[in-house]
Amino acid sequence: MKITFCCTDTKAEPWLQGLRAAFPQAEIAVWQPGAPVADYAVVWAPPQQFMDEQQGLKALFNIGAGVDALLQRRLPPGARVVRLDDAGMAVQMAEYVCHAVIRHFREFDQYEAGMRAGQWAYRKPRLRQDLPVGVMGLGVLGERVARALAQFDFPVNGWSRSPKALDGIRAFSGPEGFHGFLAASRVLVNLLPLTPDTENILNRDTLARLRPGGYLINVARGAHLVEDDLLALLDSGHLAGATLDVFRTEPLPAGHPFWNHPRIVATPHTSARTLRDESIAQIAGKIGALERGEAIAGVVDPGRGY
Repeated sequence: MKITFCCTDTKAEPWLQGLRAAFPQAEIAVWQPGAPVADYAVVWAPPQQFMDEQQGLKALFNIGAGVDALLQRRLPPGARVVRLDDAGMAVQMAEYVCHAVIRHFREFDQYEAGMRAGQWAYRKPRLRQDLPVGVMGLGVLGERVARALAQFDFPVNGWSRSPKALDGIRAFSGPEGFHGFLAASRVLVNLLPLTPDTENILNRDTLARLRPGGYLINVARGAHLVEDDLLALLDSGHLAGATLDVFRTEPLPAGHPFWNHPRIVATPHTSARTLRDESIAQIAGKIGALERGEAIAGVVDPGRGY
């Protein structure tokens, strides 16, 4: 068996060591132009040359949760694209989103500003029922986030492309349920995959449908958000703020208005990082299953984009 590794901006050696420990009899190496065709590939943002040369791949394992960049390439014929189901990212995402929601709900930003100014002052407690949270996208990460928020007794709405039933979550689905989902939510958490249908979905029309004083948390992809529309709704007061972990251009360019906007919290695409050991274990398990002719989870439908 031959396994090739082609991951942009990723230190290769720890991954190679883990894969070699899992498959001691396999040939495992970092891809170089002109390298022999492999059976399996572990990738992140590989160049088109890699795809063109590796025409015999059985499967490509993407080390991040999103596969949008990979699906922009011309893929080897017959090669399956396999995403990580979780690999330690779901709990990180739940931590990040719960922190952002609670920080906004409890107005900790106001307390921080007050303490810096030497002010000892209380704020009137807010009611959880006044802050329904809408989770847009109920895959592995979205479901974990929705369940975590419900543990803090927030009303939680969930929207997905196809119907899903989760205990304690008010479910909406499909285009017919989308506007109702937005209107029922004051905080909107975006966890959708990036596809042609979801690009620019966070725009003036959709965000204006949130309840007044709405709050946006985007932890999916920067291309979901129309940045000028967000800024306009913040300036108008319809939105109270936003926490953004993903951006159209990363790193966020110097001078971008998000850097210093008083109602935007920006973090450097760190809401859920790939955990190497967990990812290697999952990839190894799936390669083993494929070699035995067994079905695996996480196979991407290129037509849907996830």
